[in-house]
Amino acid sequence: MSEQKTRKGVVQISEVANGLIDPVLAKRAGINTMLLGSWDEIAGEDFADCTRPEKIAWPRRASEIMGEGGHQPGVLTVACEGARALFLTHAQGELIQRINSFFGFYAIGQLRIVQKPVSQQPKHRGKPKPLSGEPARRLEAMVEGIESEELKAALRRLGTAVLNPRRR
Repeated sequence: MSEQKTRKGVVQISEVANGLIDPVLAKRAGINTMLLGSWDEIAGEDFADCTRPEKIAWPRRASEIMGEGGHQPGVLTVACEGARALFLTHAQGELIQRINSFFGFYAIGQLRIVQKPVSQQPKHRGKPKPLSGEPARRLEAMVEGIESEELKAALRRLGTAVLNPRRR
């Protein structure tokens, strides 16, 4: 991290996070955050919303197997939703070219397409129950000195959600 260029001693949080996450992703899935972050541009508008790269299976190095130098391309596993996997199968040649252009070398030789949900639907929680007893009195004491009624109402909603015993 000390090698990163800083501006007046400030380091972007994304650089710190990428520095922490990239080694884990590389070890577990063979991919990096740059590929994940650029996936929408790589996949294009046809497949950006329904696909997600999961892992790259790199073959053993040819030099380890045969004692020669050389690079073997990997197999990228891509999760795809439902029937769109059929369309992705037909367009996989173009997608492989885009991925290799992103890497700048012949990195991926094959796609493995698995059908699974890609977009995570956020869980909608219902409205929290109103507070009663000591938590309600404590919340009222916290917002007592605030003049703005709108801010007070917003803080009450937040406090109710945070202090609600059902949440835990």
